Amino acid sequence: MARQVTAFVGVGVLAAIVHYGLLVALVETGAAGPVPATLAGYVGGGLLSYALNRRHTYRSDRPHTEAAWRFALVAGVGFVLTGLAMHALTGRLGMPYLPAQILTTGLVLVWSFAAHKWWTFRAA
Repeated sequence: MARQVTAFVGVGVLAAIVHYGLLVALVETGAAGPVPATLAGYVGGGLLSYALNRRHTYRSDRPHTEAAWRFALVAGVGFVLTGLAMHALTGRLGMPYLPAQILTTGLVLVWSFAAHKWWTFRAA
């Protein structure tokens, strides 16, 4: 379990670099507001996350045909959680987008690790 958590965090850091990079670039250039920008970043980071978590974190032998749709479903819930949390924190509470994203990341991190460990990449 400790190895999995460490690997998950490492993959998460790389995915977060992609996610936050897109978020900041889109918001600061005026191309998108915080909610659509974070959702674009979530998708970019998610693609990297699938590839690395499947291979390195969970060392899954579940075929891609099974793992991919499971990952997409868990990621879809995370996508909705991200959008709702960012909307509530930035739109309703007026929080700056980066602190709001840090809180949102923590929430989605817990959901994602548990769901991927016990469902997405569990031995077939």
